[in-house]
Amino acid sequence: MAMAFATFNLSPSLRFVSNNKGFFDSQLSNSFLSSHLFLGTSSFSVPTLSFSTIHQTSCRPHINASPCSSTSFRCFAQKSPVDGLGSNGASERLVVLVIGGGGREHALCYALQRSPSCDAVFCAPGNAGISTSGNATCIPELDISDSSAVISFCRKWGVGLVVVGPEAPLVSGLANDLVKVGIPTFGPSAEAAALEGSKNFMKSICDKYGIPTAKYQTFSDASAAKQYIKEQGAPIVIKADGLAAGKGVIVAMTLEEAYEAVDSMLVEGIFGSAGCCVIVEEFLEGEEASFFALVDGENAIPLESAQDHKRVGDGDTGPNTGGMGAYSPAPVLTEELQSLVMESIILPTVKGMSAEGCKFVGVLYAGLMIEKKSGLPKLIEYNVRFGDPECQVLMIRLESDLAKVLLAACRGELKGVSLNWSPGSAMVVVMASQGYPGSYEKGTVIQSLEEAENVAPCVKIFHAGTALDLDGNFIATGGRVLGVTAKGRDLKEARDRAYDAVEEIKWPGGFYRRDIGWRALPQNEFARNA
Repeated sequence: MAMAFATFNLSPSLRFVSNNKGFFDSQLSNSFLSSHLFLGTSSFSVPTLSFSTIHQTSCRPHINASPCSSTSFRCFAQKSPVDGLGSNGASERLVVLVIGGGGREHALCYALQRSPSCDAVFCAPGNAGISTSGNATCIPELDISDSSAVISFCRKWGVGLVVVGPEAPLVSGLANDLVKVGIPTFGPSAEAAALEGSKNFMKSICDKYGIPTAKYQTFSDASAAKQYIKEQGAPIVIKADGLAAGKGVIVAMTLEEAYEAVDSMLVEGIFGSAGCCVIVEEFLEGEEASFFALVDGENAIPLESAQDHKRVGDGDTGPNTGGMGAYSPAPVLTEELQSLVMESIILPTVKGMSAEGCKFVGVLYAGLMIEKKSGLPKLIEYNVRFGDPECQVLMIRLESDLAKVLLAACRGELKGVSLNWSPGSAMVVVMASQGYPGSYEKGTVIQSLEEAENVAPCVKIFHAGTALDLDGNFIATGGRVLGVTAKGRDLKEARDRAYDAVEEIKWPGGFYRRDIGWRALPQNEFARNA
């Protein structure tokens, strides 16, 4: 039986849309619909939810740092209960607001929509793909840089949990402001977000609490930095201290490249205040991996492993990007290594931040290097949010109630919580605009996305940079535009499904890597796309 299409007006700027693969049919409980949806008057109200005490704290780090330091998816997973959560959590229903508008946020909306405890999902500003998929109701008018506007929206619509996707609102203090007025927020305070906002601060924490990381020195003077580089030799790594949109790390294979990187940051100021200090770091040889842990201020629980491909070209060649693809699990992170990462890196960081008076609440994303010579993990960097595109493969595999788990983290109640994951593997292939990570054309038309999602079971396309033109076509508005994601019984099946979907998409203005997962699969598995 076909389902009718209906639009429900909430206010002049808000709408909930229902169709056969949209918001209401998969998102809202029957009791919620019967109690709060009035078809005759086309009105909708969201119940006010009670808040519990939040364990996040607002504080200032007192580590010695430099003056520049700144602080219609067809394969539904089983909706499994979360172990270790009390009866209060079991009966609570949530309206969730996701902050952000990229592929990571689309994946979070998708997982939250499937959460049994979640009644509704908003996303601000969201994007065209999130909106048309029915994974959330997008609020493009909400200014996420204006804390008072976000607070007003949460109070008006009974938001019981805010999930902050990108790092910039966290570093600027959005979580501080929300927590201060009693709104549960998954994401660290500005002071705790300095773990990503200032690489020098992160390194200082490593030094003080014995966390293994690459040898380094911090400089604000170009001549002194160059002298140190000359003494250390190449290859060597140059990093801007602050946030630089994923472009502030240069792996210099020669001294000349290293000197140019220093001049571009400290003399030419290409990253503005984010590059007023640079970290000159030892080059580590080995295999990179991503490790994620949910943290409630005192406790941490690991997520499944994942590994991404940061360089733009096949064979991990060319400049670094925000990530051209990822897969989960990552064979390089054995159970023994994961335990070692928790014991030597994650837990010391959590305890160290607590000791500094800056409890961390949110997701700690550790970029690791598994050293070739020792086989041991070292911390390359911390991010204070889910990785993109790793979030896509994690969320498509997650079977636990994400909303309930994230609320438990906000309340300091992660102890004893365990997560359920689908068996097998997942892979995401990123489709980017031609020219990325350099200059690229915007507005190119993308077609056949629905056909791509239908090529195989368990395929989901997460949108990162899309909009709709006047004719209703998807167009590219960013560098990384689509995350074509698939699950399979093993990595080969997940890979085949993802690339089958990619090949169905008609987008002359886009490109993608053809070897995602090459480290974990035999080379002959890539012959068909060579």
